Amino acid sequence: MERNYDLEKRKYVIGGAVIVIVLIFLIRLLSLQIMSEDYKKNADSNAFLKKIQYPSRGVIYDRNDKLLVYNQAAYDITVIMKEITELDTMDLCQTLKISPEFLRKKFRDMKDRRLNPGYSPYTNQVFLTQLSAEDCGMFQEKLFKFPGFYIQRRTIRQYTYNAGAHILGDIAEVSKSDMEKDEYYIPGDFIGKLGVERSYEKQLRGEKGIEILLRDARGRIQGNYMDGKFDKAPVAGKNLRLSLDIELQELGERLLEGKIGSIVAIEPSTGEVLCLVSSPTYDPRKMVGRNRGKNHLILARDPWKPLLNRAIMGTYPPGSTFKTSQALTFLQEGIITTQTSYPCFGGFNFRGLHVGCHGHPSPLSLIPALATSCNGYFCWGLYYMIGARKKYGTVQKAMNTWRDYMVSMGFGYPLGIDLPGEKRGFIPNASVYDKAYRGSWNGLTIISISIGQGEVTLTPLQIANLGATIANRGYFITPHVVKEVEGEPLDTLYTQKRYTMVDRSHYEEVVQGMRSAVLGGTCRGANLPDIEVCGKTGTAQNRGKDHSAFMGFAPMKDPKIAIAVYVENGGFGAVYGVPIGRLMIEKYLKGKLSPEDEVMATEIQNRRIDYGIHER
Repeated sequence: MERNYDLEKRKYVIGGAVIVIVLIFLIRLLSLQIMSEDYKKNADSNAFLKKIQYPSRGVIYDRNDKLLVYNQAAYDITVIMKEITELDTMDLCQTLKISPEFLRKKFRDMKDRRLNPGYSPYTNQVFLTQLSAEDCGMFQEKLFKFPGFYIQRRTIRQYTYNAGAHILGDIAEVSKSDMEKDEYYIPGDFIGKLGVERSYEKQLRGEKGIEILLRDARGRIQGNYMDGKFDKAPVAGKNLRLSLDIELQELGERLLEGKIGSIVAIEPSTGEVLCLVSSPTYDPRKMVGRNRGKNHLILARDPWKPLLNRAIMGTYPPGSTFKTSQALTFLQEGIITTQTSYPCFGGFNFRGLHVGCHGHPSPLSLIPALATSCNGYFCWGLYYMIGARKKYGTVQKAMNTWRDYMVSMGFGYPLGIDLPGEKRGFIPNASVYDKAYRGSWNGLTIISISIGQGEVTLTPLQIANLGATIANRGYFITPHVVKEVEGEPLDTLYTQKRYTMVDRSHYEEVVQGMRSAVLGGTCRGANLPDIEVCGKTGTAQNRGKDHSAFMGFAPMKDPKIAIAVYVENGGFGAVYGVPIGRLMIEKYLKGKLSPEDEVMATEIQNRRIDYGIHER
């Protein structure tokens, strides 16, 4: 009898199909019960409600322990979509003071996984944030009518002073990219967006806790699961103590009202920033609560650009404040000595090139050249340095040597302040000019950089740091606005001395020049009868009216403050830079202004510069 091989093969095919189907079912069950997050959430949500316990954000003080930023109770409303069985939308909208259109859009966006990647109908989703205690109380009374809705207690930031907005920063709801970068955050969380709130976010935010509540078969809360055995208490964020003197900051902001500019003051021995004023500024209290988005948009559209932190983001020609760095470089390189004299008859005049200067005796040596802010002197110094072929061989090597000195003084790169957005300014090197002039250039081509013009730009922070470096006679500590983080040492970047390429002895010589400028030169307006102030004016050329600048420090022998003042279109340095610098130094060192200087402060405060900007 012949065997039926077709029947034999069919048996194996059918058996294989059955095995495949069984395997598919097993894999699907494995996926649902073990690998699927939704299945797990569905199962857990039937028995548990996990409530996040948000920590108190760290508070912020100034250097004198004055409270700057603190927390105030606020409330979020969350929703578990799977628990909504019926909903009186009109009652809900009236209670929460929202429109039906807003409600529909909120639900639609919540379910859109492109906008809300972590969405699950079984977990809490943020519905509304930062409700006041009053609004939340009204909702609490009707909560039983809205199954699936819950109240989550949080805190929002409050500000004691209308000052320091660019330093303090603010917090706002996390974005999608914030959540992708750090799994700590979920939709509805808040994160630092600007200032120290952003730079020190991880220290300020603390650690979340969790409370696990048990439900019955009808979803009603029965209490804490296992008497809270698996609950985790939140850990409060760490407090910050800033180096900022809030009273000095307030005075600086007052003096720059109606003006565009910046004031930066540093304690030379520590690198601690005493004030960091950017004008125009704004009230930090406007960036709190549910109106933050609207107010931020208004500020972003303001043509005065109040959100721009000009102290660290504004890049300007430093003008004559830069001459101190040139004197130091020329002394160290042996291009000049303190006895070297150069002529200046109305400015620098050589081979048809003219750089103007104001009237003063001529020729001059270094110290009177600094005191009178002589343009001709420093033009000659740079001309002889770039042309020193025997010393450097080529103009390119001379130029790059000059560049190295500037970089060692903290120019050309961000200093590293603990605030976001710091700009680097610009210090040219030989390749910049080789490209611009096809390799054919000399000291006359670039002469304007010797007086802080041309291609050179610095931030007000870098100019203030130059003052701190001279005050320290040759080193600086990276400027920083946080003096102390609760329970943590400061980053070593903010404790180490950074030395320049110039010997201490040459700094002493430049200090003498700056002291002479205050006693009888261009900085006479900065002279205080019982404080030895050292200073240097700056009048930086601009397409419109010149910028007014001042850089200095005091006292001369035991410096406590170094300062830079920069007022856009303010004219000569003596018009705004010098008197503002004087008032700030007096306020910090004496704790108050004299009656006469209080009158001066009010007069400066009331002055307005016409920038042609009328919408504010």
